[in-house]
Amino acid sequence: MTQNDQQASCEVKFDQKSSNDSMKKPDEISTDGSFKRQTNRFTTPFGNQPGELPVEAGRYRLIWCPACPWAHRSVIVRKVLGLEEAISLGTVSPFRPRVGRVDWEFSLDENNIDPVLGVQYVSEIYLKTDPEYAGRPTVPVMVDVQKQEAVNNDYFNLTNYFETVWAPFHKKKAPDLYPEELREEIDTLSDVIFHEVNNGVYKCGFAHSQEAYEAAYETLFARLDELENRLSKQRFLVGDYITDADVRFYTTLVRFDAAYFTAFNTNRNLIREFPNLWGYARDLYQTPGFGDTTDFVAIKQHYHQSITINPDKEEVKILPKGPDVSIWNTAHNRQSLSNKQEKFLKR
Repeated sequence: MTQNDQQASCEVKFDQKSSNDSMKKPDEISTDGSFKRQTNRFTTPFGNQPGELPVEAGRYRLIWCPACPWAHRSVIVRKVLGLEEAISLGTVSPFRPRVGRVDWEFSLDENNIDPVLGVQYVSEIYLKTDPEYAGRPTVPVMVDVQKQEAVNNDYFNLTNYFETVWAPFHKKKAPDLYPEELREEIDTLSDVIFHEVNNGVYKCGFAHSQEAYEAAYETLFARLDELENRLSKQRFLVGDYITDADVRFYTTLVRFDAAYFTAFNTNRNLIREFPNLWGYARDLYQTPGFGDTTDFVAIKQHYHQSITINPDKEEVKILPKGPDVSIWNTAHNRQSLSNKQEKFLKR
């Protein structure tokens, strides 16, 4: 995977116009009508080597939106590994503000201001960091609280940093989501899932031609069929234990029926119509860190009512009443595919 392919963010095509900022509209639609994501701006890795971001408890704030799958994966890993005390969390609204540009707003906080960063919009942090920034302000983004600057919005690699160089701040007996002996297999799966599933639903939903949409649709469901077969033989993507690859896959699966099926026209099958994918998704949902960080209301609000889905229309956008989310807690019986009692590989 190239760096441009890897780097992505939660929303897409927009007009970024404002009298008081320099942001412009990125070109994310190709001449053939297919969707190409913008490149992330802040990609310095975390680590202990010269030029890397120092790993320090209390120094950074992770900004996320519960609706966004890219941000959700970092919050799952943060919780599973017990990094809550080391990395604080700021939450933006699933609704885009009407401010003449695409942005994220801290409208869930008192006075619409993040209590740690003291800003109303995520763009304020991006532009303070780089006054010439011309893309969309995206989540997740790690902000250096001391400097009040965005330091990393490379969501593709962020969970891997949490799993490796942030290990000194993991909780006692934290699971190993990225075991060294399985990293090649995990990375290969993650690459395929990113292109064809995670980003595949967006390629369907934001295609600007029938041909581009149908090509993305066929690729998406061919891969889901393959993963349905894979998960008929093993409990998780790489065997008996949850890994980083499962986190990445889960955040698309959990949004599929509630959002993508209708909003993005990925309507060949619902996930609950795939016996193995549906059982697998419920197995993960019922695991601490997964279901308890999943907000179906925010997901539906964002994908069905967000102004960035069709920003030129002012009419009332209806919030779908379904689907019934109680079924996510029904028995999955996936443990029969594993001879292990635990879902996580302990370090």
